[in-house]
Amino acid sequence: MKQTGIKWLWLSLATIIIDLWIKYLVIQRFELYESVNVLPIFNLTYVRNYGAAFSFLADHGGWQKYFFLGLAIVISLGLIVMLWRNPAIKKLENSAYALIIGGAIGNAIDRAYNGYVVDFFDFYWDIYHYPVFNMADIAIVVGAGLLILEAFLDKKKKSG
Repeated sequence: MKQTGIKWLWLSLATIIIDLWIKYLVIQRFELYESVNVLPIFNLTYVRNYGAAFSFLADHGGWQKYFFLGLAIVISLGLIVMLWRNPAIKKLENSAYALIIGGAIGNAIDRAYNGYVVDFFDFYWDIYHYPVFNMADIAIVVGAGLLILEAFLDKKKKSG
């Protein structure tokens, strides 16, 4: 029996657990908007994001909560199907899907429970701040980056 990429869901579960655990620690130890300087370009800052990436749609009356929850569920289900169809040996692609699923579900759980997503990584240079983000966001971006890398490697393999 052929093993499928579904076995990579352990990485999704690990991502969700780590993400929610860190968010819990931030909520327990920080007041809202409290910021602790860690490095000259990095703070830990507790903020709430009612929208999506870069607070997209944050101030639109609440319907966006359900939209983003639904989007996370649909995308995660689609990626689970892709894991199921993939052979387990496609490590880069399967780990990418698993990270995206874990990040999407981590933020969805946060959004469903709190009505917002807890963000805390705050990078800046002088007066310019990158939007504050969290571990789930990192997982999604790394997953997307791995898919891009896989596409380049696959193209190179086919042309070489």
